[in-house]
Amino acid sequence: MMTMMTMMKGVRAAVAATTTAVSAVLRRGPARAHEVARLRVLSTPTAMTMSTRAGAGAGVLKAPLALVQNSRKAAAWGAVASTAVGVLGWSLFGDSNEGAVQCRQTNAPLLCKAAQFNDTQALEKLLQQGADVDDRHQLGWTALHVAAVNGNVDACRVLLEHGASVDLEDEYFPNMSRAAIIQRQRDFSSRLYPHMSTVGMTALHYAALVDSAELVELLIHHSADPNIKDHNECTAIEYTDNEHIKRRLRAYMEEHAALKEERERREAEERAEEAKRRRREFPLEERLHQYVVGQDGPIMAVAAAVRRRENGWHDEDHPLVFLFLGSSGVGKTELAKRLAQYIHHDEKATSNRSKGFIRLDMTEYQEKHEAAKLIGAPPGYVGHDEGGQLTKMLKSCPNAVVLLDEVEKAHPDVLTVMLQLFDEGRLTDGQGKTIDCKDAIFVMTSNLASDVIAEHAWELRKRAEELQGSDEHFSLSKQFKEQIIRPILKAHFKRDEFLGRIDEILYFVPFSKSELNQLVLLELKKWQQRAKERHNMELTWDDAVVQRVAEEYDIHYGARSLQHAVDQLIINRLAAAHEQDKISKGCSVQLFVTDGDVHLNVTAEQTGGALGWLFGSGKTSKQNTSNTNNNDSSSGSRSGADNAADKHMRGSSPSQDQD
Repeated sequence: MMTMMTMMKGVRAAVAATTTAVSAVLRRGPARAHEVARLRVLSTPTAMTMSTRAGAGAGVLKAPLALVQNSRKAAAWGAVASTAVGVLGWSLFGDSNEGAVQCRQTNAPLLCKAAQFNDTQALEKLLQQGADVDDRHQLGWTALHVAAVNGNVDACRVLLEHGASVDLEDEYFPNMSRAAIIQRQRDFSSRLYPHMSTVGMTALHYAALVDSAELVELLIHHSADPNIKDHNECTAIEYTDNEHIKRRLRAYMEEHAALKEERERREAEERAEEAKRRRREFPLEERLHQYVVGQDGPIMAVAAAVRRRENGWHDEDHPLVFLFLGSSGVGKTELAKRLAQYIHHDEKATSNRSKGFIRLDMTEYQEKHEAAKLIGAPPGYVGHDEGGQLTKMLKSCPNAVVLLDEVEKAHPDVLTVMLQLFDEGRLTDGQGKTIDCKDAIFVMTSNLASDVIAEHAWELRKRAEELQGSDEHFSLSKQFKEQIIRPILKAHFKRDEFLGRIDEILYFVPFSKSELNQLVLLELKKWQQRAKERHNMELTWDDAVVQRVAEEYDIHYGARSLQHAVDQLIINRLAAAHEQDKISKGCSVQLFVTDGDVHLNVTAEQTGGALGWLFGSGKTSKQNTSNTNNNDSSSGSRSGADNAADKHMRGSSPSQDQD
């Protein structure tokens, strides 16, 4: 009894000293980064002093290691320490129950408790029962953090052998609630100042903090990263006074840096070999042709330029620059998107929100002052702190594919910025920072001379068909490019040096007949999939429908003219039939052509047979196609549909729009 009273007196003295120390820390205000206080409890719980250590995070209360050498004393001190923490919590934060911490229904509290008391048997049992070794306590720490801060080497060894992430960072941030402070002291460590934020600290930080050379060596053996910094920008070596641990960590930091560099080099070589193997098995030209119909010339030129860069046969001082010329809807934008997808190995790279694909509409840069939007406003102007649209994105992804859409509409001052970018491979923003973008690929699109290119190429296709029986193989002559197209470009840009910095000027030509059929099929398959997903309808068609839609092709609008034709000839009639309840969920719709017009044959399942509708061009005729089949009333109107049904085609994949 007397022993307990003596211990309680010691606890009260400890609490009083702790409260005084905390108050002193709080009165000092925000600590400077290079001069941070750390409170340490020395040899006995009744004698408490303070010492400071520069750069070691926030204030820390540290209990004497001698107290935990004897298991019975440790148990007694643990019980008393809990009481002390409770008293401290009440004295500092009052009697309010607000902010009480509710336990989550996970194994984290049990794991943390076993790690805190170095109970390896309990840890083994919990982990064998399927507990997640990296499961976090509700306040942000893991069992490995608890074992490390309490210097429990055996518990750390068990956790690491079961796959604990050695570099996982603590997420504890004091929220000033009494319940959280009590739980922090009870479930984590009673030796730490509870208002110390430990965000970013790893097990190695805690091992250094408790000056455990054995624990530091164990974590080093499991490849802990000594260069990780916590929220105070401190590494593990800055949390120890032990010279032996400092020397070991300093040597390990050099060793780890060399190993990391070697590992990154080896991984880079492996990635390069794997990429080369994939390129051999599936060349870039074939990848791009999966999404872009036709345009063999531009695709081969882009693939050749990228291949030179991938294999080290390129000018490292300049980025790749392309100018895509051609009418609307021939695949210029789609090719740029798929190039970004290939380079960044990411299906999402085609999204405008992807870092690997930057799209700038140059119609937004038609005024002189809008050049500042690219690189940011200079000092003293509104928006200086925001940075430029292009420089910010290139800083986050220096090897992005940058699409400058309709570049002919940009102001000449914007082209001056582009010239610096293309010529030097770097760009200085409004804040004076230089962004290196020599690894980027710039794709400019333009409609300059698009009508001239389209009409000339169309004539060449007709001539090739007459002479060779096919319009597939032809090319634009060098004379046409130099004498017709080059003067048009010079007259607009008025700068030979700008055109001279472009690596490749690529010409997108109108589609051949087979390519038109392919585009129409892609568009029909897209609507077929939509009909199935949205309305549970089966949509089919025959070859005549494909030919009829292809007839609406306009060389000046490319694939967009086919999309418009599908809307006018087919989708409008489907929508009208839907509105009139002539088609419904579960029905089958067959498209066929009669007298140059697209008609619909709708079959809806009913009891005892099917109800069919034939309509098109505003004419509708009802037809009963039951199992008995009245041939006298249906043979005339069914003949065209039956012939078309024999040749109908089905598809499944959505289209990729040509732009």
